[in-house]
Amino acid sequence: MKMKAIRTKRVLIFVIAILSISLMAGCSGLEKRPSYRSGYLYYPPALVNADRALDEARSAGKDRECPTEFNAVKDMVDKAYEIYMECRDQEAIDMAQAVIGKIKALCPARPRAEIKPEAKSVPKAAEPVVILVSEPKAEEKVIALASEPKIEEKVIVLAFEDIHFDFDKSTLTKEAQVILKRNIQVLKENPNAKVRIAGYTSASGTEEYNQRLSVRRADAVKDYLIKEGVATPDRLSEIGYGETRPAMYEAAPKDLYSKAAKANMRVLFEIIVK
Repeated sequence: MKMKAIRTKRVLIFVIAILSISLMAGCSGLEKRPSYRSGYLYYPPALVNADRALDEARSAGKDRECPTEFNAVKDMVDKAYEIYMECRDQEAIDMAQAVIGKIKALCPARPRAEIKPEAKSVPKAAEPVVILVSEPKAEEKVIALASEPKIEEKVIVLAFEDIHFDFDKSTLTKEAQVILKRNIQVLKENPNAKVRIAGYTSASGTEEYNQRLSVRRADAVKDYLIKEGVATPDRLSEIGYGETRPAMYEAAPKDLYSKAAKANMRVLFEIIVK
């Protein structure tokens, strides 16, 4: 009876040892989660590093300096953990690695423009334009005309569907290409008009990043129109308005896929009339 108990004890110790080795092997390459995280005890380094980057940004006061952008990247880190818990390991790791860069780019310092005192200048009177007008059987007369008035520029927004983009993308979707082809006729009906392509973004992200993204979106539409032979480059220009002049007000900018956010990820055309 005693020998049987000893053998049972040895088998139990052996099983425990095997389980311990398996557990250690399974956690190789993983890192222990932060104390405030729940779920597994160990996670891939990319997810843990994303938490560390958030902690550093919080310590630097970026959660107060740009709370909207900070909350947006925090939500992305939380989402990466959720995806990992669903056993979509590589997708979660890719998302975590991508968001680390966004965290490090939070609240970029804005250059201060140097304000110089304006030099006072005496206004110079406009010089008259002198034109010689010949009349039949009459002496030449000299007519002094005032300077020609400056031509004002008017902007007309064409009334057709806006071209919308996916979040943080400047590539034309298939739906956007269909809309462009459906409305190209409006541009063809105005062959002499100068066309300005205006790009916009949602409120998520920094102003500097959104400005660059809006220009990239306008460039994508311009390149498409030139490729399709709708207009020559000299007729087209582009401008980026970033997150300014939204089509709809975004009450919750961190909601990346709200109706208002989707409405603001767009490009539209402006006809320049002089």
